Amino acid sequence: MKRLIQRGLMFGNLIRVDSPALIERYNRALHGLAGKRTGLTEFHIDISGYSPEIGEELDDPLYVNPNGCNRQFIILTVDQKTAPLLNAMFSTSRGILRRFITDNEAKLFALTAHDAVAGELMNSVYDISNPARLFDIRKITVEADTTQSHVKNARLLADKINKFQSEENAWFDDDLIAEMIELARETGDVTKVPVDLGVQEYEQGNFWTAHFGGLYIFRDVENPAVIVSGDKTRLTLPPSVKVLDTGEANRLAGFLSRNDLVEPVVQERGDGGAAILRQKMEFILVDAATSAGLDLGDMSSRTLRHVAQRMGAHLPEAFRGLAAMVRWAEAGGGWPRIDSRHPAYFYTLRARPDHPDRDLINRLLSELAPMDFRQLFICHKELFYASYATWPDEKREFVAEFLHRDYMANKAGAREALFGGRKKPLQVPRTTRAQTRDEIIEIVGPWGAVSRR
Repeated sequence: MKRLIQRGLMFGNLIRVDSPALIERYNRALHGLAGKRTGLTEFHIDISGYSPEIGEELDDPLYVNPNGCNRQFIILTVDQKTAPLLNAMFSTSRGILRRFITDNEAKLFALTAHDAVAGELMNSVYDISNPARLFDIRKITVEADTTQSHVKNARLLADKINKFQSEENAWFDDDLIAEMIELARETGDVTKVPVDLGVQEYEQGNFWTAHFGGLYIFRDVENPAVIVSGDKTRLTLPPSVKVLDTGEANRLAGFLSRNDLVEPVVQERGDGGAAILRQKMEFILVDAATSAGLDLGDMSSRTLRHVAQRMGAHLPEAFRGLAAMVRWAEAGGGWPRIDSRHPAYFYTLRARPDHPDRDLINRLLSELAPMDFRQLFICHKELFYASYATWPDEKREFVAEFLHRDYMANKAGAREALFGGRKKPLQVPRTTRAQTRDEIIEIVGPWGAVSRR
């Protein structure tokens, strides 16, 4: 993993904590949440305040995430909103934390100027020993306060101010006035700088969880289902729940199509999707070549083409399928007959750009097309890191260098190119005569049936 860390591909964008004052605030918050403290004089934290160094020190990677269920958090600075979430057990957790910080940025900025803010992402489930309990998670409630109860005291002060302004003779209540003055010393003027974070709720509809080896819960779609990473027979779920696993390509393709979740990367001849498919071909080639022990040379595109020539008949079927699609898109070749039984099928798809669960769908697709290491890194880092540890050393070097050079240099642009913006309607030419089946295929492309939109 050293290559990844050196190139900022692992533990990147973490917040460094090395100030004695901040460390003391962190320890007060950590003691309040978990009854623990750190002796480190320097460490890094993610968006939730989790530190991999402290996790190693305490020999507990879940020290702020007991049972992997209700994630606790410590906020030292609003800058944490740009940090990743490590050891994520739910795909929605980082989005909820980022939204919480963004929604309350001014209040959190004022609070963290004096103290750490600690809180919890709470749901009604405290034990997930039974997978059926996952279906009880519908809303996530966020409650937070400083270690010195600034938020609680601010609410109390606001109540006393209201009493002072509304009750008759309150102006002559010396005890009330003294209490207000004492609270104001701790909270400041809450009428001008409100610091009450309130109790906020966020919906959790469709989501991925790391529990039980990895599950995708799609319940807010027309045809709900649970998708299991690996063999579904290892789980016991209610008979009413439709269960698929990642080995059932045909059923998964039907699920994605019926719920209108995906679209083809290449939608018409001449569009930019062909360049994406070419890169996917390189990723598949690198996987096959390094597994066969072939030398990748300088790892340039030109060298990889020579590697493909040397492999010849031993090229993977997924590579051949994508090559046929590129020929159709760029050179006017015949349309390739690729369905869900073909190894290239899921490499040709991406989530609909306008779908609210686009990231979740692309996460699933990255698991179904694992040789596309770039999408795996972007959409499913947990699986990427686990897979990276098993790859040949030459592939690790290629992957680390490619992601550092091509993806990290322009992350926003790469995501836009890979996952799309607003979908453009296909330009179907008008005709005055009936069209043959082959002519229709030439117009809409070989994957027109993927989406019903």
